[in-house]
Amino acid sequence: MIKSMTGFGRQTYQYNDKTISIELRTLNSKLFDLNLKTPAFIRERDTEIRNILSSQLERGKIELFITQESSSANTLNINKSLFESYYNELKSMSDSLENNSETDIFSLVLRMPDVFSKEQNAMNEEDWKMFEKNLFLACNQVNEFRQTEGSILKEKLMENITQIGLFLTQITPFEAQRIKTVRDRLSKHVEQFLSDAQIDKNRFEQEMIFYLEKLDITEEKVRLKKHLDFFVESINESKSNGKKLGFVAQEIGREINTLGSKANDFEIQQLVVKMKDELEQIKEQLGNIL
Repeated sequence: MIKSMTGFGRQTYQYNDKTISIELRTLNSKLFDLNLKTPAFIRERDTEIRNILSSQLERGKIELFITQESSSANTLNINKSLFESYYNELKSMSDSLENNSETDIFSLVLRMPDVFSKEQNAMNEEDWKMFEKNLFLACNQVNEFRQTEGSILKEKLMENITQIGLFLTQITPFEAQRIKTVRDRLSKHVEQFLSDAQIDKNRFEQEMIFYLEKLDITEEKVRLKKHLDFFVESINESKSNGKKLGFVAQEIGREINTLGSKANDFEIQQLVVKMKDELEQIKEQLGNIL
């Protein structure tokens, strides 16, 4: 099973005279990257909220939005000391400039920042338990969303891996002709030297065999097939293994590159290019897997 790092969850509940909404959005990220902007009434619980999200969502770019609405009339508090400070400062400035306009300083002060504030009480333990329960529910929704997206990603990844395996099997028919072509080309280039009596033909033949063995791609094909099988095995594990799949994809890429460099054959190199294209698609998708 694999999970996408893209997810969404929303939970709204009623508690006493309040309506509290919790909204979670997640995107891909290599680390646990939390954007936490909590309102004043729950700010003292930031550490607990962070711990819950870290344990439930593991990693990704995570945004949490919390809103609270009350059905009862909000109590407005006036910051009297701040009001007086604003008023005295403006009145003093007006007098010093001998301002004769009929400016209503009182009305101006009423519009200054932080003169009014709505009363928001911090959560008690019972309030927090209710919030915590709904935060877990929102996390569950995110994980369900991630699993659904992950199943779509898995289907595409399996198509890519299957296609690489298919291209690998298509290499076999070209191998015999490839070796013959290389052997004939080498023989043609050194033919003039073979007639030289000073050339040790046995030694030359041994070196030729050694060179041809270095051109053999059997080991690379076997290792590539094993990496493909391991990728499929890992993608079907119960836990999402985005990082592990990334490491296996690197090994797959290494064997494909070696095949391309050793092949020295047009048809095989065409198949290698097609395998690389499928692998690039895999790497793009792995960036969004948990």
